[in-house]
Amino acid sequence: MHKVTEHQDPGYTIVGNHLTQHRSLSGLAIGLAAYIQSLPEGAPVDIRTLAKRFPEGRERIAAALRELEAYGYLERVRRRTDDGRMVTVTISYNNPAATRARRAREDAAQTKRRTAVELPPAAPAPAPAPLPAPPSAPSPAPALEPPHGRTEPAPPPRRRPAPQPSQLPEPATREHHTPAAALLANLRRDDPRLLLSVRDIHRLTPPVAAWLERGASPDAVRSALTTGLPPTLRHPAALLAHRLAELLPPPLPAATPSTPTAPPAPLQTCDGCERAFRAPVPGRCRDCRQPGHRSREPLSMKLS
Repeated sequence: MHKVTEHQDPGYTIVGNHLTQHRSLSGLAIGLAAYIQSLPEGAPVDIRTLAKRFPEGRERIAAALRELEAYGYLERVRRRTDDGRMVTVTISYNNPAATRARRAREDAAQTKRRTAVELPPAAPAPAPAPLPAPPSAPSPAPALEPPHGRTEPAPPPRRRPAPQPSQLPEPATREHHTPAAALLANLRRDDPRLLLSVRDIHRLTPPVAAWLERGASPDAVRSALTTGLPPTLRHPAALLAHRLAELLPPPLPAATPSTPTAPPAPLQTCDGCERAFRAPVPGRCRDCRQPGHRSREPLSMKLS
């Protein structure tokens, strides 16, 4: 290949090789990403507008936009306007990996600033008033000062303990990894802000599999992850990891084997009074077997 590079006048867009040489994105998705990055701020990039601009059609353009969402180059969020309407805002990232790294550094710096805040020093307790010495008691000896005029060092100020990160649960087997990954990938259907990258899905799949392994249904896991989300959600993966670690249900108790019970004896008809009673073999009921008991007349004789 031979390239001819010419100087370009103002009006060009810088596109990274991580996009133009992406191994998983389709050519249409790469072209749409480059086109969207060349547009000014506030330009419409919905499916209908892009279908009017390019000949590929709505279905292929929608599939390409979903590819860009899956790899972090696009993000579509729902926001409420000043007049109360809900609109979809599309955010374009020219370098998703750099954006995630910058946000991680900002979060780490913010966490470090919070943990570095020192507790205010406790106010010294007022010294109790000295009791008057009795007249006959000798005067107390003066307190000895440290030699060479040295003073005792003040105790170091106490610091707040740094918060420990939550340990993500791990499943015992890989049986539930596939439904767990599918559950995480479909969370954006419940809330568009829960669009996770491939790396975040790989990291959160084992904790979700641990929930499923402990008997939680997929609907219960989805409800625990999507209910009560904050209005502003900057790091959805971190919030999901916290909930998966803190709200982990206990394992189901082992089922105790039930003791088999013997079936009841069949019903028999008493030879003496024709009453029904339970016994393993035909014969007489308990009342007829008692000595001196006078058997009742059969029911057929009373009815005649």
